[in-house]
Amino acid sequence: MTTTDLLPITETVAPADLGQLRDEIRSLSADRTPIYPLGGQTSLDYGLTARREGVGLSLANLDRVVDYPVRDMTITVEPGLTMAALSEILAAERQQLPIDTPQSTFATIGGVVATDFAGPRRYRYGTMRDYVIGVTAIDARATEFKGGGRVVKNVAGYDFCKLLTGSLGTLGVITQLTLRVKPTPEASALAVCEVASADAAELVLAAMVNSDTQPVAIELVNGDCWSEEAVLSSGDDRGWGQLIVALEGTSAELDWAVQRLKQEWADVPADFVRIVDDESADALRDRLREFPAVEGSPLVVKASVLPSQVTAFVTACQRLDPNCNIQSHAGSGIVLARFSPTIGTDFGGVLVGQLQPEAQAAGGRVVVLHCDAPDLTRQAYWGGIDAAGRVMTAVKQKFDPYNLLNPRRFVYDIA
Repeated sequence: MTTTDLLPITETVAPADLGQLRDEIRSLSADRTPIYPLGGQTSLDYGLTARREGVGLSLANLDRVVDYPVRDMTITVEPGLTMAALSEILAAERQQLPIDTPQSTFATIGGVVATDFAGPRRYRYGTMRDYVIGVTAIDARATEFKGGGRVVKNVAGYDFCKLLTGSLGTLGVITQLTLRVKPTPEASALAVCEVASADAAELVLAAMVNSDTQPVAIELVNGDCWSEEAVLSSGDDRGWGQLIVALEGTSAELDWAVQRLKQEWADVPADFVRIVDDESADALRDRLREFPAVEGSPLVVKASVLPSQVTAFVTACQRLDPNCNIQSHAGSGIVLARFSPTIGTDFGGVLVGQLQPEAQAAGGRVVVLHCDAPDLTRQAYWGGIDAAGRVMTAVKQKFDPYNLLNPRRFVYDIA
């Protein structure tokens, strides 16, 4: 799909610098024209369908590295820098921003902060909220505001770093970010096993809670799409799912962790245990990172549930659609489900009547990452408006009183 298929934009402007950006926002605000900030445009179908015609505001030209004091392990960048370019810059100094982003050659750091997307390694490293320590943005009235800096400080009032992270570009247009970064590990490997049933998976996952190995990621995968990965296949007699545990550290630490995990798995129903540390591991990491962005599914959801309820929610998805493909960041309680066309076309009914109640029973909630339906209700997309939603609506009205930034797309109780 093109940008105009997903957003009601009449034109797109691409300011060359911060001054032009501020002028564009000031002009659009004066005319009460809706503003749709654009990064790499990899997540435009995340969020409710916008209805009001407006202008696309591309940040592609704002892609500079502003400051990179390597020894401080921080970097300050503009929002249009792609995640792949950022990774390359950091890798040259053996550093990393450990956020696994699909379509990294297109996805920009500003867009990733706006969506607060995080992949498998969130189990050890956390999410974008843990790495943004400074932010500069412009609100819908063309007023610049800042929060944080190169060091973390206690502040009164709004914590702008956390407030803007995950706000879907609805509170301000980010113009600069300061991020803390991590060292690149010396060695890494993936430990893989099969589990014959949901009950067996629960036992293995429960054992991982007390593992001595300190994994980077604990991934539970289910569905036919994963059988295409050679390292996950043990022949015709495939189990209910596969568990993939990522380990990192020095060479000595990794050797110890691999042997220790093998010992721990010997006491639980983990079958066909193998260690992957060659090019096959890189291919599997790519599959895990790109899973949410694979096209072809009419409905893709993300459930955030209690980690102890991951297998229960996975089983509920399989009852609803036996052909669905699933990736769970099991240690973090995140379940990503790509449903097949056999689920039908009543997506609102599926979400409100089945998936949302199942997630609530598992101590969490469901949001939609992609849906072929052109116009779901807010209830179907984000769930009901609760106390937190009302607080967020009040904050939105403070930053954007005329509702110009990405109107309707997020959780607010305003059109």
